[in-house]
Amino acid sequence: MVKLSVIVPFFNVQTYAPDTLRSLRSNAREDFEFILVDDCSTDGTAEVLQRARKDVPGAKVIVHERNGGLATARNTGLDAASGEYLTFLDGDDWLAPGYFAQLVAAAERLDCDFVRSDHVQVTGRTRTVHRVPHGVRNVPLSPRSVILPADRTTSVDYPYAWAGIYHRRLLDRGLLHFTDGLRTAEDRPWIWRLHREAESFAAVGLLGVFYRRGVASSLTQIGDVRQLDFIRAFDQVIAETSQDRDADILLPKAIRTYCAVMAHHLGSIERFEPPVARTLRSMSAAALHRLPGDLLDETLLSLGERRAALLRRVRRRAAGAEPTPAASPAAATGARA
Repeated sequence: MVKLSVIVPFFNVQTYAPDTLRSLRSNAREDFEFILVDDCSTDGTAEVLQRARKDVPGAKVIVHERNGGLATARNTGLDAASGEYLTFLDGDDWLAPGYFAQLVAAAERLDCDFVRSDHVQVTGRTRTVHRVPHGVRNVPLSPRSVILPADRTTSVDYPYAWAGIYHRRLLDRGLLHFTDGLRTAEDRPWIWRLHREAESFAAVGLLGVFYRRGVASSLTQIGDVRQLDFIRAFDQVIAETSQDRDADILLPKAIRTYCAVMAHHLGSIERFEPPVARTLRSMSAAALHRLPGDLLDETLLSLGERRAALLRRVRRRAAGAEPTPAASPAAATGARA
């Protein structure tokens, strides 16, 4: 029986994939499987992954005929997974030796639906430890109980799918799949759904994932229209949270997070191509008009002067402002994610 399935999407990361695969080999165990999804790479990634079939014990390679993005690639891996537990890694990140064995041991000891772990962010030569924003460690709790308070960073603001391990019962309940086709912020609806609908979780202090930032091909570094999928992602968070039994107390947190992320993008709008910048303003205006007015007013009062001013300026745009079809994500050109 497979104890752990590790899902690793790859797209045009031939420079980093060898490090990723070496770290998987240093985590291999007879009851672990590594599902490597090539999301239609156009560089030498495919050749690197073919070598992994022999070099990495438990490796299985799945090749997409069309590029679908990170969410779709993860879903492909989930559909192929057979493990009692599941986790993720990105194709340009890496692991400390033996990390997965420690993670599985923690999950079995705590016996909850999912476990969240700390990670190390790597930017050039700088390494920074990032902690799960939840102070209680090694104690199973209700995930719903740690979504709030609205004005603090909480566990739903730490959305990284690879920073944790998930019991198969969550997959069987339909809670682990991502929204197909989302190119960015795909983990935001996902982490909110887990915290609303799973029954138990715990945070642990394990440090074993090394998250590489500043990669030129990463969507976080590319100012094209795919970045605007954060609006679709947070629209989903708002819509699903609005249907929750505790919508009245959870919505302020969801709206505040949405506004904070929107203000972040508007505050660095110069990195976007000019047509995308115009679309960002238009889509942001429409998104703000869709939010409940009273809750939005309260949120703007609490966000701070700079961010609130950005959002108020956009909010004054015509309520009907929407992007033209030519500016939609489907019409994007250039590098794929």
